[in-house]
Amino acid sequence: MSDYPHGMDAPSPAVLAWAAEAVGDRPPARVVRPLAGGSHAATHLLATATRRMVLRRFPAGDGAAAREARVLTALDGLGGLVPRLLAADPGAARPATLTTVLPGRADIRPADPGAAAVRLARTLARLHAVPAPGLDAPSVRLPPDLAGEPPVLTHRDYWSGNVLWTGGAITGVVDWTSGCLAPRGVDVSWCRLDLVLLHGRAVADVFLRAYEDAAGVRVAARWDRWAAEHSRAGVETWVPNYSGLGRDDLTASVLRARHTAWARRLG
Repeated sequence: MSDYPHGMDAPSPAVLAWAAEAVGDRPPARVVRPLAGGSHAATHLLATATRRMVLRRFPAGDGAAAREARVLTALDGLGGLVPRLLAADPGAARPATLTTVLPGRADIRPADPGAAAVRLARTLARLHAVPAPGLDAPSVRLPPDLAGEPPVLTHRDYWSGNVLWTGGAITGVVDWTSGCLAPRGVDVSWCRLDLVLLHGRAVADVFLRAYEDAAGVRVAARWDRWAAEHSRAGVETWVPNYSGLGRDDLTASVLRARHTAWARRLG
């Protein structure tokens, strides 16, 4: 059996040489370890003689590397909250991005889920307040009654596994392949759905109250229905994302049951 989980195949020597050369170091780079938390990209921590960096490789023909490169270039690190782009190879057999390393690790098993939800909310409000001209509209279709809300900088996959923590403080937000300009309800409802699946409705409600207090706006309840409907067909595919970060209890059947109960409650 491989040392790498499914989707985490080791980078080839050619890719490791490209990574080192892209940052001006003597090739090749070496793999420190695979990084868990997602199933879309194979993500690895690399090192050269002078630095560490994160390599993300996507399926052949996938446009995610090009999108992430554009978004990270526009955000330019956001004062250390977002990785900086070091290099990108969107035309490779496995399109790739190479970024700086942010401190911390994803934590979807916090000792105090309510306190973590408050920090998630305040960080999201901070992101939504950042001007981000030049980003694209969202790649998903929004209902007319929601699409007309003012656009803000949107992560588009803001869930606990894409947020890094150190000592109870948030130190970074990663995976910007879907970053865009969209109504704030896209991120708020998506994170609420994640918190419902992880911890239950009460924690998701704590998140919403904290976000609205921090942002100074109210988020329409119908956004929750949008997120539930948008995720309805594929919630079982999220199992690897959760299990890779230590929530083996969130099996396909458990995720489906929790999702169904949430959707029914929303009406």
